Amino acid sequence: MLIPIVLAGGSGTRLWPLSRRDRPKQFQALAGETSLLRETLARLDGIEGIAAPIVIGREAHRFLLAEQLREAGLTEATLLLEPEGRDTAPAIAAAALVASQQADDPVLLVLPADHLMVDTDAFHASVARAVALAEQELLVTFGIVPTQPETGYGYLKRGEPVGEGFRVERFVEKPDAATARDYLAHGGYLWNGGMFVFRATRYLAELERYQPEILTACRGAVDGARQDLDFLRLESEAFCASPAISIDYAVMEHTDAAALVTLESGWSDIGSWASLWESLPHDADDNVLRGDVILDDSRRNLIHAESRLVATLGVEDLVIVETGDAVLVARRGHAQSIKLLVARLQSQSRPEADSHPCVHRPWGYYQSLANGPRYQVKRLHLSPGARVSRQLHHHRAEHWVVVCGTARVSVGERSFLLGENESTFIPMGEVHVLENPGLIDLEVIEVQSGAYLGEDDIIRLDDPYGRA
Repeated sequence: MLIPIVLAGGSGTRLWPLSRRDRPKQFQALAGETSLLRETLARLDGIEGIAAPIVIGREAHRFLLAEQLREAGLTEATLLLEPEGRDTAPAIAAAALVASQQADDPVLLVLPADHLMVDTDAFHASVARAVALAEQELLVTFGIVPTQPETGYGYLKRGEPVGEGFRVERFVEKPDAATARDYLAHGGYLWNGGMFVFRATRYLAELERYQPEILTACRGAVDGARQDLDFLRLESEAFCASPAISIDYAVMEHTDAAALVTLESGWSDIGSWASLWESLPHDADDNVLRGDVILDDSRRNLIHAESRLVATLGVEDLVIVETGDAVLVARRGHAQSIKLLVARLQSQSRPEADSHPCVHRPWGYYQSLANGPRYQVKRLHLSPGARVSRQLHHHRAEHWVVVCGTARVSVGERSFLLGENESTFIPMGEVHVLENPGLIDLEVIEVQSGAYLGEDDIIRLDDPYGRA
């Protein structure tokens, strides 16, 4: 049996301001109509012997994960929650232990959730070659055939042939520009795609050999795991005791069983705005455009407009990204340094560093529209059948106006329905519930007023989603 392990816990800060800690790039539709996570899951269709995936991600993203798996129709998938990120070696170890409970010594296909591929058939062919090598007890990675001298990726040096692949002679860190050009001319160096195929038992045995403390921690985390709604929660104390280290550093660079298969599929890890520009279709002036954009005499730009018109005149080689609360303007060649900018925002405790204006909740999402002294306006979107927690606020009152759909509202002892263009008032301190009883989405404009409008002034009295 081939069990996919999808790693969905990344933060993607190099794609700020679109990708942020609370809604990183794997949940964004950067290259198509669906998110990178859903594209990764769809890419599994057609692989021979494939089973339902194990998706491992952060607890903070659990409802985003559940919603995207529901949209993908993957009701049999396992949602494995990390209490905190410990890098890829522990995440894969925990998933391998869970997979071993589901099947007898399965082969694992380990994929990051945030990569782009153009040619799915080529990917499937490489997976088949990798599975054949994994059945020979090899730990197989994918070597991406380079298309240009790239300084943003690590490399694999191809060794002797084995089956339909090659031994890995060595792993190489990200090179400088001159070295990357030499690698491309040499032909024996491949980009390290960060994807793997191996037997669960083989990986765990190598982990015990080189990083036994990781295996001990992950065994404790899986043994103490508990089911919570749609999620399997790893035991926190045990998992957090694991060293934080990547699979390459923990195992792959040390093992004598490392092999690779080549992959030519139009792959990109979309690790920066520059790599996204390279991966997407260009207009006649080499611009990549998304959203409401008007250009004049502008070339080789990536422009992403999320909530308003962006117009440019006479600019070249720029990344311009507009969201509801932030605008990034950068030279495309400086895109790898955005991580430093995000760190600066975090050091200043700027909410824009981590929080997105569109915030997902298990019942749907809300979007901040306006705020000022003693007031805030939000758009609430509730999915059919969903409801918010029964709650009250000590410091604010709320007005609700139904824009679309039908709302069932409970305020104190009263319960009533509101249709489009109808409204109600929630006094400060009053217990209330908002519910969507209909078959279509419910949209409500919420106007808050009061001395304090923070999210921690939500006193939940009961909650169908298990939140505190």
